[in-house]
Amino acid sequence: MDLKLKDKVVLVTGGTGGIGSAIVKGYIGEGAKVAFSSTSQAKIDALLPTLGAAEGQAAGFVADMTREEDIKALVENVKAHFGTIDIVIPNAGYEGKAHPVQDMTLDLFEQTYMLNVFAVMLTLKYTAPILLEKKSGSVVVVASAAAYEPTAGNSAYVSSKYAVAGLTKCVALELGPAGIHVNYVCPGPVDTPMMLRIEKDFFGDSMTHEEAMAMLAGNYAMDKRYAKPEEIANAVLYLSSELASHTAGMGMHIDSKVSATS
Repeated sequence: MDLKLKDKVVLVTGGTGGIGSAIVKGYIGEGAKVAFSSTSQAKIDALLPTLGAAEGQAAGFVADMTREEDIKALVENVKAHFGTIDIVIPNAGYEGKAHPVQDMTLDLFEQTYMLNVFAVMLTLKYTAPILLEKKSGSVVVVASAAAYEPTAGNSAYVSSKYAVAGLTKCVALELGPAGIHVNYVCPGPVDTPMMLRIEKDFFGDSMTHEEAMAMLAGNYAMDKRYAKPEEIANAVLYLSSELASHTAGMGMHIDSKVSATS
């Protein structure tokens, strides 16, 4: 299926992580022009040769997504480099730290919200004027199944994903009248380094990776495994395309469980 993404200019935040790099590669494969952010030039330099991109098709930018001035500069630099932005993928995120509420600190909450909520808001703040001027474009926020399924001991991460889902729905109503469709995806556990960190945070050394996956994905409706990053990327590409132009404010579950049980 042709998603008609060729030559679209896409901004992906957190583009060198597990899900982010899969999203970047997906757009490159569709012929889009992709700008992505990362926390370090070394990560950018490591990813670029793996993309199979044509000359001038991909560009990486170092940005600290916890700093408003960095986010503003990122958007300005991407527009200067490619001339415009058509598709925005706020993907950068943080898993937080698991603690019961009596052991939670304001600092840990703020760290989690800074990347999972405030960075998304600021990315949209600075890209929205570009999309509004064009009266076209799309946004797909990478949220989480945690936006619908609370987990004991994980209040910072879960509540941040509830918050970003609400933020995205509001922005969908704001930008929709200008022809910009805004949606979000809600992955369950994904086979990435972040998921390994989450396993370690919850289970320590008491379980192997295989045992942890069996516990966390064992009641899934399908094949009892974590999602592949490419499966998340495929959903993002579809929702950002004009094939999904009549879809707005929707959270697409990609976890083989929550949609069937909630």
